[in-house]
Amino acid sequence: MRRPSQMMRLLLTSFFGVIVGFLMGITFPTLTLTKMNLPSTLFPSIDLAYIEDKYSDISRQRLFGSWSSTKGLKLKNDIPDPPYNYNDTKIWVSTNPRGAERLPPDIVTPESDFYLRRLWGDPNEDLTVKQRYLVTFTVGYDQRKNIDTVLKKFSDNFSIMLFHYDGRASEWEEFEWSKRAIHVSIRKQTKWWYAKRFLHPDIVAPYEYIFIWDEDLGVEHFDSEKYLAVVKKHGLEISQPGLEPYEGLTWEMTKKRDDTEVHKHAEERNGWCTDPNLPPCAAFVEIMAPVFSRKAWRCVWHMIQNDLIHGWGLDFAVRKCVQNAHEKIGVVDAQWIIHQGVPSLGNQGQPEQGKQPWEGVRERCRREWTMFQDRLDDAEKAYFEASAHKNASSRPHGECHCHVRIC
Repeated sequence: MRRPSQMMRLLLTSFFGVIVGFLMGITFPTLTLTKMNLPSTLFPSIDLAYIEDKYSDISRQRLFGSWSSTKGLKLKNDIPDPPYNYNDTKIWVSTNPRGAERLPPDIVTPESDFYLRRLWGDPNEDLTVKQRYLVTFTVGYDQRKNIDTVLKKFSDNFSIMLFHYDGRASEWEEFEWSKRAIHVSIRKQTKWWYAKRFLHPDIVAPYEYIFIWDEDLGVEHFDSEKYLAVVKKHGLEISQPGLEPYEGLTWEMTKKRDDTEVHKHAEERNGWCTDPNLPPCAAFVEIMAPVFSRKAWRCVWHMIQNDLIHGWGLDFAVRKCVQNAHEKIGVVDAQWIIHQGVPSLGNQGQPEQGKQPWEGVRERCRREWTMFQDRLDDAEKAYFEASAHKNASSRPHGECHCHVRIC
């Protein structure tokens, strides 16, 4: 049997322990479990963030209330509660990009860029120059010397992006400019496949103009800065350099002229143009070496189909992205290029049924052109039919459009 003194000592110890525990509890009212490095097996099915958010404020308020009412004291090192729980705020901004409506607008960053940044230092000091234009090429390693020659005609105002269809991106390190270029390597794809996936308008938004060029172009008579000066002078939204005449030239519109700085109309063969202001007699450039303004590209990108990777037919449709297209789409004669006609991408095809690789590629190009035109026609037809139906449904019941009301 315990002595009274021992019992008293035990009671005092227990009481003291309770007091110490209470004081510690109100001094550290919450324990952030989500910031503790605990093994996941310890709490296999408990949402710690939910528990913390749901109960932390309640426990904090009760404990501080108890402490204040009991002692009437304020600890010097207390951290005041925030005016609200951030996770419980009701933010919904409908003008934010889709999916970001719950974010405060000032934290939303809807656009990006291809500017290369350091892994160290102050982020605000990363960029000494911000390029104003973007040039892209879809390339194979065999064309490296020509691409090196071409890029010497593009100033430091250009970001460079290479799409490698042969998987040999690392071998371009021999060129100094390659170290500041963006390299994307995916085998056996076309430039329009790459453009749809890597040139989203929100990614290339910092660039005033976007060049999406083939790899087999000669640039002896071309200068990028002079070219853009002409484009801006004439207000062209979509353009291309004139092509030096050659045997395989298809369109009169793209042929270089010697008597003008820019041309926007051409005379084609009989029956090729239903309207002198429509392609291929006007509002037309080829997909070989197009140059898009930022505004025009935002529209054209949405027109590119995911599965129609060769882009055939796109050159006849880009006019839909430009108001007064016959005045805002043109060919720059003062800066011209040469189409070398290297069938490099065609050789990436697959020989089938006794056909050469390039033959299968060409057949698909033609098939895609027909498919694209059919889709565009069907989409426009559906739109106008839906608009007509909507307009008819919105008229007041019994409305009559005749001069004498007899209905």
